[in-house]
Amino acid sequence: MRPGFFNHVRPGAWLAGALVLAFLLLFLILPVGQVFVAAFVDSDGSPTIGHFSAFFDQSLMRESFFNSLYVATLSTVFAAMIAVPLAYFTVRFQFRGALLIQTLGVLPLIMPPFVGAAAMQLIFGRSGSVNLLLDQYFGVSLPIMEGLNGVIFVESIHYFPFILMNLTVALRNIDGAMEEAALNLGCTGWRLFWRVIFPLAMPGFIAGASLVFVKVFDDLGTPLVLGQTNMLAPQAYLRITQVGLEDPMGYVIAVIMIVFSITAMVMSARVLVGKDYSTIQKGGASIARRELTPWGALAAYGWIFLVLLVVLSPHIGVLLLSFAQVWSFAPLPDAYTLAHYETVFQDAGGMMKNTLLYCGLAAGLDVVLGVTIAYLVLRTKLPAGKWLDWAATASLAVPGIVLAIGYLRFFKGVTVPGTDTLLTSTWVVIMLAYAVRRLPYALRSCVAALQQVHESLEEAAESLGATKMRTIRRVVVPLMAGGILAGFVTSFITAAVELSATILLSSSESQAPMSYGIYLYMQSISGRGPGAALGVLAIVVVALGTYLSHLVVERASNRNATRVVDEELPPLPVAPSTNPLLAVKI
Repeated sequence: MRPGFFNHVRPGAWLAGALVLAFLLLFLILPVGQVFVAAFVDSDGSPTIGHFSAFFDQSLMRESFFNSLYVATLSTVFAAMIAVPLAYFTVRFQFRGALLIQTLGVLPLIMPPFVGAAAMQLIFGRSGSVNLLLDQYFGVSLPIMEGLNGVIFVESIHYFPFILMNLTVALRNIDGAMEEAALNLGCTGWRLFWRVIFPLAMPGFIAGASLVFVKVFDDLGTPLVLGQTNMLAPQAYLRITQVGLEDPMGYVIAVIMIVFSITAMVMSARVLVGKDYSTIQKGGASIARRELTPWGALAAYGWIFLVLLVVLSPHIGVLLLSFAQVWSFAPLPDAYTLAHYETVFQDAGGMMKNTLLYCGLAAGLDVVLGVTIAYLVLRTKLPAGKWLDWAATASLAVPGIVLAIGYLRFFKGVTVPGTDTLLTSTWVVIMLAYAVRRLPYALRSCVAALQQVHESLEEAAESLGATKMRTIRRVVVPLMAGGILAGFVTSFITAAVELSATILLSSSESQAPMSYGIYLYMQSISGRGPGAALGVLAIVVVALGTYLSHLVVERASNRNATRVVDEELPPLPVAPSTNPLLAVKI
């Protein structure tokens, strides 16, 4: 490749960078900045920290703060207790069904936690299936779903796959020679795991645990469905909806949520600073899979079966509830019906269309932005190009409820051009919130896809007379197709279950997507059947999207890396050359 081939910053790169920066400023940085300004400014416009003093002076706010911290911490702990043994057993030992177990372990992620919360009350609640059976046969009951315990239980089960996936990858990347050396020195059993295996897999564990903490800390739907409003996210929602946009306490809560989310991510990175987790293995064997003893196999299978039964209980409960005609004070429904699905298709058809529209547009916008940012960062020397990447990724630390509050304040009074309709009363803000919240997922997929496209292909194309835009359109984008589609599907399916931003930005039921419809149904006992039916449909959509993304990525990885899409255009003349890269059709 010629030196400096990608060093020159073309006018198109400047324009693309300016457009991306304008989008991030308008729909992420400035709205969130407005939240910070409102938290630190008095009614007369003078700076103040009095709002934070007022926050900690109120017993309800102090209780909400410590409750959110308590729930997020314990949820992370219990999620780790589920994920760590599951990851270790499936990677470390030989037994049938390891891949199936890991696949089933990820299923909780395809269902939003607030959907399964109501169903889990019917299974693990005070009058749920488990406690009815325990009381009948043993005369005892377990307060699993009582108060904050229920929130912790639901959140732990839903988010533990973040730790499972990251830790599984980390365990597989450990050099088997490290384990063999420890075994030769007499380190076995629990000591081997605690002193050698787990420390080497710490980056994966920390990455997953920090994600669990942040996700639980800013979750709004689960506490609301379970009636636990004494937490930060529900309090922010209630202050804005009941008191109004001028109430500074809602902004103070939003700032605290952002600060704690960022702090959790920064601390997770600092834990690993100054420590070396690398090994000298490159393509060698990972830690060896060992045979379990008969009693060990029995214990492992028994424990894994129990864990999977618990983590899949929300799906089972939602499915039963969607068909249940009557389910009250009984281990199982007394009668079954299809009426809930009929109700959903009659009354919630618009919500399904809205979901497809909002999430489709948001995911499409995300991949356009993701491809643009990835190309600017990896293929140009655009000044501050990395800042675009960091700014886009920073939305991971912005809770949905905070972004929605920022939109309501920043776009207050702004009307749609040519009309008197307020922008905040249209579905466009919902779609934009989805796009901003899910942009990091599409961006990471696009970056990974572009990193696998060699620059020599672009040099060869431009050497044959193709313009930069033609090269990107005919060579780069086709070779990135697998990653682009994976990013689109990931953004789509995660946006489809977004509630935190939706609940504030939905101004009418006619604009509501499926996630908001499920929440509305779940507010009353009579509506929980249709809500569960709508939840099942949401799970099917997300599951199909997840399967499609895996299928696309797998097929893309098996495709020849140098293959490009050949449009119905005559190929440019190719001069004889010994370099096979110069034979690429443009």
